Amino acid sequence: MLKTYSLKHRLNVREFLYAYIAILNSMIKDIWETIEWEEIPIKGKKQKRLIPHYKKDKVMKSILRDRYLENWEYANHWVDSALKTAYSILGSWKKNYIKGRRKRNYPVVKRPFARIKQTMMKLEGDKLRITIKPYEYLYIDLSKRYFKLGSRIGEPILTPTHIHLPVEVDINLCPEENKNIRLGWDSNKMSLDGFSPKTGWMVIDIKELHTAHIACDNKRRRINRIAAKKLKAGKRLKAKYSQREKNRIEQILHRITNKLSSMGSKHGFEDLDKKGMFKKSKKWNRELSSTDWKTIVKHMDYKSSVELVPPYNTSKDCSRCGCVNKDLNGVIFRCVNKECGLKINRQPNAAINIYLKMEGLSHDVGWFDENVVSGFTQTGAEWKETNELVRSLYDTMKPQFYGVL
Repeated sequence: MLKTYSLKHRLNVREFLYAYIAILNSMIKDIWETIEWEEIPIKGKKQKRLIPHYKKDKVMKSILRDRYLENWEYANHWVDSALKTAYSILGSWKKNYIKGRRKRNYPVVKRPFARIKQTMMKLEGDKLRITIKPYEYLYIDLSKRYFKLGSRIGEPILTPTHIHLPVEVDINLCPEENKNIRLGWDSNKMSLDGFSPKTGWMVIDIKELHTAHIACDNKRRRINRIAAKKLKAGKRLKAKYSQREKNRIEQILHRITNKLSSMGSKHGFEDLDKKGMFKKSKKWNRELSSTDWKTIVKHMDYKSSVELVPPYNTSKDCSRCGCVNKDLNGVIFRCVNKECGLKINRQPNAAINIYLKMEGLSHDVGWFDENVVSGFTQTGAEWKETNELVRSLYDTMKPQFYGVL
């Protein structure tokens, strides 16, 4: 696993970086001009979507490389680096465009930076040597770093003031007895509800995270009132408490993700997008903005194995038979299928559906009765008859683990 650390430097590289992003933007524009827009009909509608396809074969890359090597005064490998970065930026733009997050305008790089290829650098003791021109090097002192250098270093990013260094780290927080446990997690405002056939329903209370956001919001309101009268004092207080809020939230997030990582080897989360969840309610939007679901997944990604599943109907599907209940009211999920008749808490129902999606399993009554119901008999589950489901899983589905941070 690669983890990126940032270090300050005092090198005069601004002129080189602006030359680098100049050819980078020019390459992006050249590749953009090769785009062919394919019309794809939208299912169930008369409209059509335009999907971009740009050239990325070896011939195209060779033409661009030869074109930008002319009159290039720095090392040739920087052109290769810019070409690789240009395709990476366009790939990211295309992915976001298909999701509706970008318009049909080619991306432009504004902040100066350069991606350092492995062939352009060499680690010499506590110094990192970077080739700028043939036989001309820059040295970055790593002796005062606050991290250990692993066995492998990725491709660093050089900016006018910092170098961002990806270092291989070995983070394994899962004990041996939990190596075979795979969990699906339902993300809520106050809790994370997980499920695995080997552990049952697990609940991690994240109320402390929500409380910290509210406390910081209240402080920010008071600071804004001060800033309205005293601008300089307000700016100083904003900078101070913004950093304090960031550190406090990060600390809580690391405690949450450390606990999650120790509970299993693989974790499934919903690929949530908050943009489609905002409503007219100001209170709801403020609380939604303060949720840290994406950050939790980001932290978990380098501490454990993570798989994102589509969030479609994870709360509305019956985890036993698969029927969809679009009318969700209250804490209890009630299956609309009379033959099934499942009554279960909404949180574990969603967690089971996420687990099924993560494992690529379909809804199956036999699997549910064997892996879900049988796992909760010790908490009060009773069978009416030999071929009948327990009277109500709302009473029997008690969390096997309730973690309060």
